[in-house]
Amino acid sequence: MDLSLVVVKALGGLGLFIYGMKLMSEGLQKVAGDRLRSFLEKVSSNRVLGALVGTLVTALVQSSSLTTVTVVGFVNAGLINLSQAVGVILGANVGTTVTAQIIAFKITHLALVAIFIGMVLKVFGKRRKWQYIGEVILGFGILFFGMSLMKDGFKPLRSHPEFIAFFTRFDAATIGGILLCVATGAGLTMIVQSSSATVGITMALASEGLLGLPGCVALILGENIGTTITAELASIGGNLTARRAARAHTMFNVIGVGMVVVIFHPFLDMVQWFTSSIMGIGPADLATGSERPNIARYIANSHTLFNVLNATFFLFMLPLLVKAAIWLTPGKKQEGLLEDISHPQFIDYKFVDQPSVALALARDETARMGELAQLMYKDVTEVFFTRSVSQLTHWQKAEDGLDQLQRQVHDYLVQISQSSISGPESREIASMMRMVNNLERVGDSVENIAQRLEAVVDHNLSFSEASKDDYRAIRDQVANFLELVVRSIHERDAEIMDVAQHMEDDIDSMRRHARDDHVTRLRAGQCSVDAGLVFVDMLSNFEKIGDYCYNVSQAVAGLR
Repeated sequence: MDLSLVVVKALGGLGLFIYGMKLMSEGLQKVAGDRLRSFLEKVSSNRVLGALVGTLVTALVQSSSLTTVTVVGFVNAGLINLSQAVGVILGANVGTTVTAQIIAFKITHLALVAIFIGMVLKVFGKRRKWQYIGEVILGFGILFFGMSLMKDGFKPLRSHPEFIAFFTRFDAATIGGILLCVATGAGLTMIVQSSSATVGITMALASEGLLGLPGCVALILGENIGTTITAELASIGGNLTARRAARAHTMFNVIGVGMVVVIFHPFLDMVQWFTSSIMGIGPADLATGSERPNIARYIANSHTLFNVLNATFFLFMLPLLVKAAIWLTPGKKQEGLLEDISHPQFIDYKFVDQPSVALALARDETARMGELAQLMYKDVTEVFFTRSVSQLTHWQKAEDGLDQLQRQVHDYLVQISQSSISGPESREIASMMRMVNNLERVGDSVENIAQRLEAVVDHNLSFSEASKDDYRAIRDQVANFLELVVRSIHERDAEIMDVAQHMEDDIDSMRRHARDDHVTRLRAGQCSVDAGLVFVDMLSNFEKIGDYCYNVSQAVAGLR
Protein backbone atom coordinates (compact mmCIF):
# COMPACT_ATOMS: atom_id res chain seq x y z
CA MET A 1 0.00 0.00 0.00
CA ASP A 2 1.32 3.43 -0.98
CA LEU A 3 0.52 5.47 2.14
CA SER A 4 1.42 8.80 0.49
CA LEU A 5 -1.11 8.11 -2.28
CA VAL A 6 -3.79 7.33 0.33
CA VAL A 7 -3.10 10.61 2.14
CA VAL A 8 -3.03 12.67 -1.06
CA LYS A 9 -6.29 11.20 -2.35
CA ALA A 10 -8.04 11.48 1.02
CA LEU A 11 -6.95 15.07 1.65
CA GLY A 12 -7.51 16.09 -1.96
CA GLY A 13 -10.97 14.56 -1.91
CA LEU A 14 -11.75 16.30 1.39
CA GLY A 15 -10.55 19.61 -0.01
CA LEU A 16 -12.76 19.25 -3.09
CA PHE A 17 -15.68 18.16 -0.92
CA ILE A 18 -15.42 21.26 1.33
CA TYR A 19 -14.84 23.59 -1.63
CA GLY A 20 -17.80 22.13 -3.52
CA MET A 21 -20.01 22.54 -0.47
CA LYS A 22 -18.89 26.16 -0.05
CA LEU A 23 -19.42 26.90 -3.74
CA MET A 24 -22.88 25.35 -3.68
CA SER A 25 -23.82 27.29 -0.51
CA GLU A 26 -22.59 30.60 -1.92
CA GLY A 27 -24.47 30.02 -5.17
CA LEU A 28 -27.69 29.24 -3.30
CA GLN A 29 -27.27 32.37 -1.19
CA LYS A 30 -26.82 34.49 -4.31
CA VAL A 31 -29.92 33.00 -5.90
CA ALA A 32 -32.19 33.32 -2.88
CA GLY A 33 -30.25 34.60 0.14
CA ASP A 34 -31.68 38.14 0.12
CA ARG A 35 -35.28 36.93 -0.15
CA LEU A 36 -34.74 34.38 2.57
CA ARG A 37 -33.22 37.03 4.81
CA SER A 38 -36.39 39.09 4.35
CA PHE A 39 -38.41 35.97 5.13
CA LEU A 40 -36.50 35.52 8.38
CA GLU A 41 -37.38 39.06 9.42
CA LYS A 42 -41.07 38.13 9.35
CA VAL A 43 -40.64 35.14 11.66
CA SER A 44 -43.52 34.71 14.07
CA SER A 45 -43.21 34.72 17.84
CA ASN A 46 -44.54 31.15 17.67
CA ARG A 47 -41.55 28.97 18.54
CA VAL A 48 -42.67 26.06 16.33
CA LEU A 49 -43.07 28.31 13.30
CA GLY A 50 -39.70 29.89 14.07
CA ALA A 51 -38.04 26.46 14.09
CA LEU A 52 -39.73 25.54 10.80
CA VAL A 53 -38.50 28.79 9.25
CA GLY A 54 -34.96 28.08 10.48
CA THR A 55 -35.12 24.57 9.02
CA LEU A 56 -36.41 25.76 5.64
CA VAL A 57 -33.96 28.65 5.24
CA THR A 58 -30.93 26.58 6.27
CA ALA A 59 -31.95 23.69 4.01
CA LEU A 60 -32.26 26.07 1.06
CA VAL A 61 -29.02 28.03 1.54
CA GLN A 62 -27.04 25.11 3.05
CA SER A 63 -25.50 27.36 5.70
CA SER A 64 -26.48 27.24 9.35
CA SER A 65 -23.92 30.03 9.97
CA LEU A 66 -25.87 32.33 7.64
CA THR A 67 -29.12 31.59 9.47
CA THR A 68 -27.65 31.90 12.96
CA VAL A 69 -25.69 35.11 12.39
CA THR A 70 -28.56 36.77 10.52
CA VAL A 71 -31.02 35.92 13.29
CA VAL A 72 -28.67 37.27 15.98
CA GLY A 73 -28.52 40.49 13.97
CA PHE A 74 -32.32 40.68 14.04
CA VAL A 75 -32.27 40.24 17.82
CA ASN A 76 -29.87 43.14 18.18
CA ALA A 77 -32.02 45.21 15.84
CA GLY A 78 -35.03 44.54 18.06
CA LEU A 79 -36.98 42.74 15.33
CA ILE A 80 -37.19 39.48 17.30
CA ASN A 81 -36.25 38.54 20.85
CA LEU A 82 -33.70 36.01 22.09
CA SER A 83 -36.33 33.27 22.56
CA GLN A 84 -37.47 33.60 18.95
CA ALA A 85 -33.86 33.56 17.78
CA VAL A 86 -33.11 30.36 19.68
CA GLY A 87 -36.20 28.76 18.14
CA VAL A 88 -34.90 29.56 14.66
CA ILE A 89 -31.44 28.26 15.59
CA LEU A 90 -32.99 24.95 16.70
CA GLY A 91 -34.52 24.67 13.24
CA ALA A 92 -31.20 25.58 11.61
CA ASN A 93 -29.64 22.48 13.21
CA VAL A 94 -32.28 20.34 11.50
CA GLY A 95 -31.89 22.14 8.17
CA THR A 96 -28.14 21.58 8.05
CA THR A 97 -28.68 17.78 8.02
CA VAL A 98 -30.00 18.08 4.46
CA THR A 99 -26.38 18.08 3.27
CA ALA A 100 -25.84 14.60 4.72
CA GLN A 101 -29.04 13.36 3.07
CA ILE A 102 -27.86 14.72 -0.29
CA ILE A 103 -24.41 13.12 -0.18
CA ALA A 104 -25.93 9.77 0.86
CA PHE A 105 -27.39 9.41 -2.65
CA LYS A 106 -25.39 7.17 -4.98
CA ILE A 107 -24.98 9.64 -7.82
CA THR A 108 -21.20 10.03 -7.93
CA HIS A 109 -21.28 8.95 -11.58
CA LEU A 110 -23.08 12.22 -12.35
CA ALA A 111 -20.43 14.36 -10.63
CA LEU A 112 -18.36 15.08 -13.75
CA VAL A 113 -21.48 15.78 -15.79
CA ALA A 114 -22.61 18.28 -13.13
CA ILE A 115 -19.17 19.90 -13.12
CA PHE A 116 -19.33 20.37 -16.91
CA ILE A 117 -22.89 21.76 -16.88
CA GLY A 118 -22.11 24.04 -13.97
CA MET A 119 -18.96 25.33 -15.65
CA VAL A 120 -20.85 26.09 -18.88
CA LEU A 121 -23.55 28.06 -17.03
CA LYS A 122 -21.09 29.90 -14.77
CA VAL A 123 -18.61 30.86 -17.51
CA PHE A 124 -20.89 31.34 -20.51
CA GLY A 125 -24.19 32.31 -18.87
CA LYS A 126 -25.36 35.71 -20.11
CA ARG A 127 -27.56 36.48 -17.10
CA ARG A 128 -26.29 36.60 -13.56
CA LYS A 129 -29.08 34.30 -12.38
CA TRP A 130 -27.87 31.52 -14.70
CA GLN A 131 -24.30 32.10 -13.55
CA TYR A 132 -25.39 31.63 -9.93
CA ILE A 133 -27.34 28.49 -10.82
CA GLY A 134 -24.22 27.26 -12.59
CA GLU A 135 -22.26 27.90 -9.40
CA VAL A 136 -24.72 25.73 -7.47
CA ILE A 137 -24.49 22.88 -9.98
CA LEU A 138 -20.69 23.18 -10.19
CA GLY A 139 -20.41 23.04 -6.40
CA PHE A 140 -22.75 20.06 -6.36
CA GLY A 141 -20.57 18.21 -8.85
CA ILE A 142 -17.28 19.06 -7.10
CA LEU A 143 -18.78 17.93 -3.77
CA PHE A 144 -19.64 14.47 -5.14
CA PHE A 145 -16.38 14.19 -7.03
CA GLY A 146 -14.49 14.97 -3.81
CA MET A 147 -16.54 12.33 -1.99
CA SER A 148 -15.69 9.77 -4.64
CA LEU A 149 -11.99 10.66 -4.44
CA MET A 150 -12.04 10.30 -0.64
CA LYS A 151 -13.59 6.84 -0.88
CA ASP A 152 -10.99 5.77 -3.46
CA GLY A 153 -8.27 7.02 -1.17
CA PHE A 154 -9.57 4.96 1.77
CA LYS A 155 -9.92 1.72 -0.24
CA PRO A 156 -6.36 0.40 0.35
CA LEU A 157 -6.86 0.73 4.12
CA ARG A 158 -9.37 -2.16 4.09
CA SER A 159 -6.58 -4.73 3.74
CA HIS A 160 -4.00 -3.07 5.98
CA PRO A 161 -3.87 -4.80 9.41
CA GLU A 162 -2.64 -1.74 11.36
CA PHE A 163 -5.41 0.47 10.08
CA ILE A 164 -7.99 -2.26 10.63
CA ALA A 165 -6.77 -2.55 14.24
CA PHE A 166 -7.02 1.24 14.62
CA PHE A 167 -10.57 1.48 13.33
CA THR A 168 -11.79 -1.44 15.44
CA ARG A 169 -11.28 0.84 18.45
CA PHE A 170 -14.32 2.79 17.26
CA ASP A 171 -16.67 0.10 18.50
CA ALA A 172 -19.74 1.52 20.22
CA ALA A 173 -20.59 -1.72 22.03
CA THR A 174 -19.55 -0.24 25.39
CA ILE A 175 -20.04 3.16 27.01
CA GLY A 176 -16.28 3.73 26.76
CA GLY A 177 -16.35 3.04 23.03
CA ILE A 178 -19.33 5.36 22.55
CA LEU A 179 -17.58 8.20 24.40
CA LEU A 180 -14.38 7.64 22.40
CA CYS A 181 -16.34 7.96 19.15
CA VAL A 182 -18.20 11.04 20.39
CA ALA A 183 -14.94 12.74 21.44
CA THR A 184 -13.24 11.84 18.13
CA GLY A 185 -16.17 13.17 16.09
CA ALA A 186 -16.26 16.41 18.10
CA GLY A 187 -12.50 16.93 17.84
CA LEU A 188 -12.40 16.26 14.09
CA THR A 189 -15.27 18.67 13.45
CA MET A 190 -13.60 21.39 15.52
CA ILE A 191 -10.46 21.01 13.40
CA VAL A 192 -12.23 20.90 10.02
CA GLN A 193 -14.82 23.56 11.06
CA SER A 194 -17.56 21.76 9.13
CA SER A 195 -19.91 19.08 10.40
CA SER A 196 -20.92 18.26 6.83
CA ALA A 197 -17.26 17.55 5.97
CA THR A 198 -16.81 15.18 8.91
CA VAL A 199 -20.10 13.47 8.09
CA GLY A 200 -18.70 12.96 4.58
CA ILE A 201 -15.48 11.45 5.98
CA THR A 202 -17.52 9.13 8.21
CA MET A 203 -19.62 8.00 5.25
CA ALA A 204 -16.52 7.39 3.12
CA LEU A 205 -14.85 5.27 5.81
CA ALA A 206 -18.06 3.33 6.47
CA SER A 207 -18.69 2.67 2.78
CA GLU A 208 -15.26 1.02 2.54
CA GLY A 209 -16.04 -1.22 5.52
CA LEU A 210 -13.63 0.49 7.91
CA LEU A 211 -16.34 1.60 10.37
CA GLY A 212 -19.45 -0.16 11.63
CA LEU A 213 -22.84 1.52 11.95
CA PRO A 214 -22.76 1.88 15.78
CA GLY A 215 -19.38 3.60 15.63
CA CYS A 216 -20.58 5.86 12.82
CA VAL A 217 -23.67 6.93 14.74
CA ALA A 218 -21.53 7.73 17.81
CA LEU A 219 -19.16 9.74 15.62
CA ILE A 220 -22.13 11.65 14.19
CA LEU A 221 -23.22 12.55 17.73
CA GLY A 222 -19.76 13.95 18.40
CA GLU A 223 -19.84 15.90 15.16
CA ASN A 224 -22.97 17.67 16.40
CA ILE A 225 -21.00 18.86 19.42
CA GLY A 226 -17.99 19.87 17.33
CA THR A 227 -20.06 22.06 15.03
CA THR A 228 -20.89 24.40 17.93
CA ILE A 229 -17.31 25.69 17.89
CA THR A 230 -18.12 27.78 14.79
CA ALA A 231 -20.82 29.78 16.58
CA GLU A 232 -18.65 30.07 19.70
CA LEU A 233 -15.73 31.47 17.69
CA ALA A 234 -18.05 33.83 15.83
CA SER A 235 -19.40 35.18 19.14
CA ILE A 236 -15.93 36.09 20.47
CA GLY A 237 -15.80 39.85 20.68
CA GLY A 238 -19.50 40.01 19.85
CA ASN A 239 -22.21 41.54 21.98
CA LEU A 240 -24.02 39.91 24.87
CA THR A 241 -26.94 38.62 22.79
CA ALA A 242 -24.60 36.97 20.27
CA ARG A 243 -22.75 35.18 23.07
CA ARG A 244 -25.99 34.01 24.66
CA ALA A 245 -27.23 32.65 21.33
CA ALA A 246 -23.94 30.75 20.93
CA ARG A 247 -24.30 29.32 24.47
CA ALA A 248 -27.85 28.17 23.69
CA HIS A 249 -26.61 26.48 20.52
CA THR A 250 -23.84 24.70 22.43
CA MET A 251 -26.13 23.55 25.25
CA PHE A 252 -28.70 22.33 22.76
CA ASN A 253 -26.17 19.98 21.16
CA VAL A 254 -24.18 18.93 24.23
CA ILE A 255 -27.24 18.13 26.35
CA GLY A 256 -28.92 16.40 23.41
CA VAL A 257 -25.89 14.21 22.74
CA GLY A 258 -25.65 13.39 26.44
CA MET A 259 -29.25 12.18 26.51
CA VAL A 260 -28.81 10.04 23.38
CA VAL A 261 -25.60 8.49 24.75
CA VAL A 262 -27.63 7.27 27.75
CA ILE A 263 -30.16 5.59 25.41
CA PHE A 264 -27.66 4.91 22.62
CA HIS A 265 -28.69 1.38 21.66
CA PRO A 266 -32.48 2.09 21.59
CA PHE A 267 -31.69 5.15 19.44
CA LEU A 268 -29.57 2.98 17.13
CA ASP A 269 -32.43 0.48 16.87
CA MET A 270 -34.81 3.31 15.95
CA VAL A 271 -32.46 4.49 13.17
CA GLN A 272 -32.25 0.96 11.77
CA TRP A 273 -36.01 0.40 12.02
CA PHE A 274 -36.81 3.73 10.33
CA THR A 275 -34.31 3.22 7.51
CA SER A 276 -35.13 -0.40 6.78
CA SER A 277 -38.87 -0.61 7.54
CA ILE A 278 -40.10 2.88 6.67
CA MET A 279 -37.68 3.78 3.84
CA GLY A 280 -37.23 0.21 2.58
CA ILE A 281 -33.42 0.41 2.50
CA GLY A 282 -31.50 -2.87 2.72
CA PRO A 283 -29.27 -3.79 5.70
CA ALA A 284 -26.47 -1.39 6.60
CA ASP A 285 -23.84 -4.16 6.50
CA LEU A 286 -24.92 -5.48 3.10
CA ALA A 287 -21.83 -5.62 0.86
CA THR A 288 -21.87 -5.16 -2.92
CA GLY A 289 -18.43 -6.01 -4.20
CA SER A 290 -15.99 -4.09 -2.05
CA GLU A 291 -18.47 -1.49 -0.78
CA ARG A 292 -21.45 -1.21 1.55
CA PRO A 293 -23.87 0.90 -0.51
CA ASN A 294 -26.62 1.30 2.12
CA ILE A 295 -24.72 2.45 5.18
CA ALA A 296 -24.48 6.10 4.07
CA ARG A 297 -28.27 6.40 4.23
CA TYR A 298 -28.30 4.97 7.76
CA ILE A 299 -25.65 7.51 8.80
CA ALA A 300 -27.57 10.40 7.21
CA ASN A 301 -30.77 9.29 8.93
CA SER A 302 -29.06 9.09 12.32
CA HIS A 303 -27.86 12.68 11.80
CA THR A 304 -31.34 13.89 10.85
CA LEU A 305 -33.27 11.92 13.48
CA PHE A 306 -30.98 13.12 16.27
CA ASN A 307 -31.49 16.77 15.32
CA VAL A 308 -35.23 16.43 14.73
CA LEU A 309 -35.79 14.71 18.10
CA ASN A 310 -33.44 17.08 19.89
CA ALA A 311 -35.05 20.18 18.37
CA THR A 312 -38.54 18.89 19.22
CA PHE A 313 -37.54 18.27 22.84
CA PHE A 314 -35.94 21.70 23.26
CA LEU A 315 -38.87 23.48 21.59
CA PHE A 316 -40.91 22.46 24.62
CA MET A 317 -38.02 23.33 26.94
CA LEU A 318 -37.11 26.55 25.10
CA PRO A 319 -37.83 28.99 27.98
CA LEU A 320 -35.53 26.97 30.24
CA LEU A 321 -32.85 26.82 27.53
CA VAL A 322 -32.95 30.61 27.13
CA LYS A 323 -32.78 31.12 30.91
CA ALA A 324 -29.80 28.76 31.12
CA ALA A 325 -28.03 30.62 28.30
CA ILE A 326 -28.59 33.93 30.11
CA TRP A 327 -27.39 32.45 33.40
CA LEU A 328 -24.25 31.02 31.77
CA THR A 329 -23.52 34.34 30.04
CA PRO A 330 -24.06 37.02 32.67
CA GLY A 331 -23.79 40.67 31.84
CA LYS A 332 -25.79 43.79 31.34
CA LYS A 333 -26.81 45.27 28.06
CA GLN A 334 -25.30 48.65 27.33
CA GLU A 335 -27.28 51.47 28.84
CA GLY A 336 -27.82 53.90 26.01
CA LEU A 337 -26.18 54.37 22.64
CA LEU A 338 -23.56 56.77 23.96
CA GLU A 339 -21.68 53.95 25.68
CA ASP A 340 -18.69 52.90 23.57
CA ILE A 341 -20.23 54.74 20.68
CA SER A 342 -17.28 54.82 18.30
CA HIS A 343 -16.90 51.03 18.16
CA PRO A 344 -19.20 49.00 15.91
CA GLN A 345 -21.43 46.51 17.70
CA PHE A 346 -22.49 44.42 14.72
CA ILE A 347 -20.03 44.36 11.84
CA ASP A 348 -17.62 41.43 11.96
CA TYR A 349 -14.79 41.04 9.44
CA LYS A 350 -14.93 37.24 9.78
CA PHE A 351 -17.99 37.31 7.53
CA VAL A 352 -16.85 39.56 4.66
CA ASP A 353 -16.60 36.50 2.40
CA GLN A 354 -20.25 35.64 3.17
CA PRO A 355 -22.02 38.65 1.62
CA SER A 356 -25.53 37.72 2.76
CA VAL A 357 -24.39 37.54 6.39
CA ALA A 358 -22.07 40.55 6.18
CA LEU A 359 -24.73 42.78 4.61
CA ALA A 360 -27.21 41.88 7.36
CA LEU A 361 -24.61 42.93 9.94
CA ALA A 362 -23.79 46.13 8.03
CA ARG A 363 -27.48 47.02 7.89
CA ASP A 364 -27.79 46.56 11.66
CA GLU A 365 -24.81 48.88 12.17
CA THR A 366 -26.35 51.41 9.78
CA ALA A 367 -29.61 51.31 11.73
CA ARG A 368 -27.59 51.85 14.91
CA MET A 369 -26.13 54.98 13.31
CA GLY A 370 -29.67 56.15 12.66
CA GLU A 371 -30.67 55.51 16.28
CA LEU A 372 -27.63 57.47 17.44
CA ALA A 373 -28.55 60.38 15.16
CA GLN A 374 -32.10 60.27 16.60
CA LEU A 375 -30.81 60.43 20.18
CA MET A 376 -28.44 63.27 19.33
CA TYR A 377 -31.23 65.16 17.56
CA LYS A 378 -33.69 64.76 20.43
CA ASP A 379 -31.24 65.92 23.12
CA VAL A 380 -29.99 68.93 21.14
CA THR A 381 -33.27 70.30 19.79
CA GLU A 382 -34.97 70.17 23.21
CA VAL A 383 -32.51 72.77 24.51
CA PHE A 384 -34.43 75.48 22.62
CA PHE A 385 -37.15 75.12 25.26
CA THR A 386 -35.27 73.90 28.34
CA ARG A 387 -32.18 76.17 28.01
CA SER A 388 -30.32 73.36 29.82
CA VAL A 389 -26.57 73.49 29.21
CA SER A 390 -26.18 69.90 30.49
CA GLN A 391 -28.19 68.61 27.51
CA LEU A 392 -25.55 70.01 25.17
CA THR A 393 -22.68 68.05 26.74
CA HIS A 394 -23.05 64.87 24.67
CA TRP A 395 -23.51 66.14 21.13
CA GLN A 396 -19.79 66.40 20.30
CA LYS A 397 -19.19 62.81 21.46
CA ALA A 398 -22.18 61.63 19.43
CA GLU A 399 -21.03 63.52 16.34
CA ASP A 400 -17.51 62.08 16.60
CA GLY A 401 -19.03 58.62 17.03
CA LEU A 402 -21.17 59.04 13.90
CA ASP A 403 -18.10 60.12 11.91
CA GLN A 404 -16.11 57.07 13.04
CA LEU A 405 -18.97 54.64 12.46
CA GLN A 406 -19.51 56.05 8.98
CA ARG A 407 -15.87 55.38 8.09
CA GLN A 408 -15.91 51.87 9.58
CA VAL A 409 -19.16 50.81 7.91
CA HIS A 410 -17.95 52.27 4.62
CA ASP A 411 -14.68 50.30 4.89
CA TYR A 412 -16.63 47.14 5.75
CA LEU A 413 -18.90 47.57 2.71
CA VAL A 414 -15.86 48.10 0.46
CA GLN A 415 -14.35 44.83 1.69
CA ILE A 416 -17.65 43.00 1.08
CA SER A 417 -17.74 44.40 -2.46
CA GLN A 418 -14.32 42.86 -3.14
CA SER A 419 -15.66 39.34 -2.54
CA SER A 420 -17.87 37.37 -4.91
CA ILE A 421 -21.20 39.22 -4.82
CA SER A 422 -24.40 39.16 -6.82
CA GLY A 423 -25.99 42.05 -8.69
CA PRO A 424 -28.63 42.70 -5.99
CA GLU A 425 -25.90 42.57 -3.33
CA SER A 426 -23.83 45.10 -5.27
CA ARG A 427 -26.83 47.45 -5.44
CA GLU A 428 -27.49 46.95 -1.74
CA ILE A 429 -23.89 47.91 -0.94
CA ALA A 430 -24.26 51.11 -2.98
CA SER A 431 -27.58 51.91 -1.25
CA MET A 432 -26.10 51.29 2.18
CA MET A 433 -23.15 53.57 1.46
CA ARG A 434 -25.66 56.27 0.58
CA MET A 435 -27.49 55.62 3.87
CA VAL A 436 -24.41 55.91 6.09
CA ASN A 437 -23.18 59.02 4.26
CA ASN A 438 -26.50 60.79 4.72
CA LEU A 439 -26.86 59.73 8.36
CA GLU A 440 -23.42 61.21 9.02
CA ARG A 441 -24.62 64.45 7.36
CA VAL A 442 -27.63 64.43 9.69
CA GLY A 443 -25.12 64.51 12.53
CA ASP A 444 -23.35 67.47 10.91
CA SER A 445 -26.63 69.43 10.72
CA VAL A 446 -27.51 68.57 14.32
CA GLU A 447 -24.05 69.84 15.26
CA ASN A 448 -24.87 73.13 13.53
CA ILE A 449 -28.13 73.38 15.47
CA ALA A 450 -26.28 72.61 18.71
CA GLN A 451 -23.82 75.42 18.07
CA ARG A 452 -26.67 77.87 17.40
CA LEU A 453 -28.42 76.78 20.59
CA GLU A 454 -25.22 77.30 22.57
CA ALA A 455 -25.33 80.88 21.34
CA VAL A 456 -28.99 81.11 22.36
CA VAL A 457 -28.15 79.96 25.90
CA ASP A 458 -24.94 82.00 26.21
CA HIS A 459 -26.56 85.25 25.05
CA ASN A 460 -29.99 84.51 26.56
CA LEU A 461 -31.72 85.18 23.25
CA SER A 462 -35.50 85.30 23.39
CA PHE A 463 -38.08 84.28 20.79
CA SER A 464 -41.73 85.11 20.27
CA GLU A 465 -44.42 82.52 20.96
CA ALA A 466 -45.11 82.28 17.21
CA SER A 467 -41.42 81.46 16.61
CA LYS A 468 -41.53 78.80 19.30
CA ASP A 469 -44.61 77.25 17.68
CA ASP A 470 -42.94 77.22 14.25
CA TYR A 471 -39.77 75.71 15.73
CA ARG A 472 -41.75 73.03 17.56
CA ALA A 473 -43.75 72.09 14.44
CA ILE A 474 -40.78 71.66 12.10
CA ARG A 475 -38.68 70.04 14.85
CA ASP A 476 -41.37 67.40 15.48
CA GLN A 477 -41.92 66.68 11.79
CA VAL A 478 -38.18 66.17 11.22
CA ALA A 479 -38.10 63.88 14.29
CA ASN A 480 -40.95 61.84 12.78
CA PHE A 481 -39.04 61.62 9.49
CA LEU A 482 -35.91 60.40 11.29
CA GLU A 483 -37.94 57.79 13.15
CA LEU A 484 -39.51 56.63 9.88
CA VAL A 485 -36.19 56.13 8.07
CA VAL A 486 -34.52 54.33 10.99
CA ARG A 487 -37.47 51.97 11.31
CA SER A 488 -37.44 51.41 7.55
CA ILE A 489 -33.73 50.52 7.60
CA HIS A 490 -34.50 47.85 10.20
CA GLU A 491 -37.55 46.54 8.35
CA ARG A 492 -36.24 46.99 4.79
CA ASP A 493 -39.44 48.83 3.92
CA ALA A 494 -39.36 49.29 0.15
CA GLU A 495 -42.75 51.08 0.26
CA ILE A 496 -41.42 54.07 2.19
CA MET A 497 -41.36 56.61 -0.64
CA ASP A 498 -44.99 57.79 -0.58
CA VAL A 499 -44.79 58.74 3.09
CA ALA A 500 -41.23 60.06 2.68
CA GLN A 501 -42.23 62.34 -0.20
CA HIS A 502 -45.14 63.74 1.83
CA MET A 503 -42.88 64.41 4.84
CA GLU A 504 -40.18 66.02 2.70
CA ASP A 505 -42.74 68.36 1.07
CA ASP A 506 -44.18 69.20 4.49
CA ILE A 507 -40.78 70.12 5.93
CA ASP A 508 -39.92 72.31 2.92
CA SER A 509 -43.27 74.07 3.19
CA MET A 510 -42.93 74.56 6.96
CA ARG A 511 -39.49 76.06 6.52
CA ARG A 512 -40.74 78.55 3.88
CA HIS A 513 -43.72 79.64 5.96
CA ALA A 514 -41.71 79.89 9.18
CA ARG A 515 -39.05 81.97 7.45
CA ASP A 516 -41.61 84.31 5.82
CA ASP A 517 -43.51 84.72 9.09
CA HIS A 518 -40.26 85.45 10.89
CA VAL A 519 -39.32 88.18 8.38
CA THR A 520 -42.73 89.72 8.96
CA ARG A 521 -42.18 89.68 12.75
CA LEU A 522 -38.69 91.10 12.31
CA ARG A 523 -40.05 94.05 10.30
CA ALA A 524 -42.69 94.61 12.95
CA GLY A 525 -40.01 94.74 15.64
CA GLN A 526 -41.35 91.63 17.43
CA CYS A 527 -37.99 89.81 17.23
CA SER A 528 -34.34 90.85 17.61
CA VAL A 529 -31.89 90.62 14.71
CA ASP A 530 -29.51 88.27 16.55
CA ALA A 531 -32.30 85.89 17.50
CA GLY A 532 -33.65 86.11 13.95
CA LEU A 533 -30.34 85.08 12.35
CA VAL A 534 -30.06 82.08 14.67
CA PHE A 535 -33.68 81.10 14.03
CA VAL A 536 -33.36 81.22 10.23
CA ASP A 537 -30.14 79.21 10.36
CA MET A 538 -31.78 76.52 12.49
CA LEU A 539 -34.69 76.33 10.05
CA SER A 540 -32.19 75.76 7.21
CA ASN A 541 -30.57 72.91 9.12
CA PHE A 542 -33.95 71.31 9.82
CA GLU A 543 -34.65 71.39 6.09
CA LYS A 544 -31.24 69.83 5.36
CA ILE A 545 -31.95 66.99 7.78
CA GLY A 546 -35.23 66.42 5.95
CA ASP A 547 -33.30 66.25 2.66
CA TYR A 548 -30.86 63.71 4.12
CA CYS A 549 -33.75 61.61 5.44
CA TYR A 550 -35.31 61.69 1.98
CA ASN A 551 -32.00 60.47 0.49
CA VAL A 552 -31.93 57.61 3.02
CA SER A 553 -35.53 56.77 2.08
CA GLN A 554 -34.53 56.49 -1.58
CA ALA A 555 -31.68 54.15 -0.63
CA VAL A 556 -33.99 51.99 1.53
CA ALA A 557 -36.44 51.76 -1.36
CA GLY A 558 -33.61 50.76 -3.70
CA LEU A 559 -34.05 53.80 -5.96
CA ARG A 560 -30.54 55.19 -5.46
